[in-house]
Amino acid sequence: MDLQRKLDILSSAAKYDVSCSSSGSNRKNKKGGIGNAAMGGICHSFTPDGRCISLLKILMSNVCAYDCSYCINRISNDLERATFTPDEICNITINFYKRNYIEGLFLSSAIIKNPNFTMEKLYETAYKLRNEYNFNGYIHMKAIPGADQELIDKAGLLVDRMSVNIELPSNESLKLLAPDKEKNNILLPMKQISKGIIQNKDERRNFRNAPKFVPGGQSTQLIVGASPESDLKILTLSENLYKKMNLKRVYYSAFVPVSNDKRLPSLKHPPTLREHRLYQADWLLRFYGFNAKELLNEANPNFDINFDPKTNWALQNLGYFPVEINIAPKEMLLRVPGIGEKSVQRILAARRVSILNYEDLRKIGVVLKRAQYFITCNGKYYGDVDFDEPLIRNKLSPKEDLNILENQGQQLNFFDFPVLSSSPAISKVDDLHSSVLGQL
Repeated sequence: MDLQRKLDILSSAAKYDVSCSSSGSNRKNKKGGIGNAAMGGICHSFTPDGRCISLLKILMSNVCAYDCSYCINRISNDLERATFTPDEICNITINFYKRNYIEGLFLSSAIIKNPNFTMEKLYETAYKLRNEYNFNGYIHMKAIPGADQELIDKAGLLVDRMSVNIELPSNESLKLLAPDKEKNNILLPMKQISKGIIQNKDERRNFRNAPKFVPGGQSTQLIVGASPESDLKILTLSENLYKKMNLKRVYYSAFVPVSNDKRLPSLKHPPTLREHRLYQADWLLRFYGFNAKELLNEANPNFDINFDPKTNWALQNLGYFPVEINIAPKEMLLRVPGIGEKSVQRILAARRVSILNYEDLRKIGVVLKRAQYFITCNGKYYGDVDFDEPLIRNKLSPKEDLNILENQGQQLNFFDFPVLSSSPAISKVDDLHSSVLGQL
């Protein structure tokens, strides 16, 4: 099989993994080397379905020994198979990088023969790129669950970021849909990578020239909608991973129906709006001081598709509002819908020297069409309805069901919808993108 055909097959097979991100790594070049990895190091672009891409994103192989029902590369699926050699991946990466097509490499693989064999091939690829091809750009590599820890540790000294995909939110779903995988085999390398990152930071404090171990941190991916777990279950798992594994990111991937397996739910379209709500909630966990059980509970275990999680929380907790913009503490300002992190910093800086009025907030960048119902300025309430939960909820509700976006079977993105539109549902798209901009 020629190299072009392999590239077509194995780049297409990698599209279901959404763990692409800015590097977080600062790997400087060396004499005779190729490329750098800066802290902001990976420039983003967006595919037509709204997914963010920035790397040469490929599988080493789609020849898989496992039979996960939700995976297109499962052993029981009849599809064209291909496998790259380490040298083929190195040659493609270097040539693409020199042509300015990519900023780095995202390398994963199906399970070829067994986890150790697969991890050995991934390590060999990273070793050749660094030491034979002198490539110092960004590398994100999957750590294969079940592989020997020594192999994962050696790979961690060569790459910038590693990830171990949990994929399913519970052990029960894992046993049902991915019987070849074990929960402990997934969590063990995550723990070891986390421990290695912490140890490496200590070593580098004492020894300036100590080698870096996974300097860009680790991440994981959860599939949304392939199994029956609620948003509360998924978000609680993410919260624990951030706290206990020191993960940089948890990525959420809307389940794409790729088989007619009876164990899988019958979906016409991927649940992309649900995925988006989880990303918004994840942002609240990491930057806004929320926890999972504040946003959801057993009585309401799933997000309302009509409201972003922050607005939904505010509507359910009106007793905390309205807050006076000139005296409210930072923690409370962050909880006001329409006020993001940057706006909070500007508010805190501005009110040190003057009293803010309503128009000042507009200049600062507050999204007043949401915030007006939850704040006062100099004691005055600026909402265009009384401070009453049903009235505010009605004003903030989209006039058309947001399922029309869900049914398009695409992720929400910046480019597919017109900025100016008379459709009330489409006009909500800027609100749905607010988590990306930090103005929740």
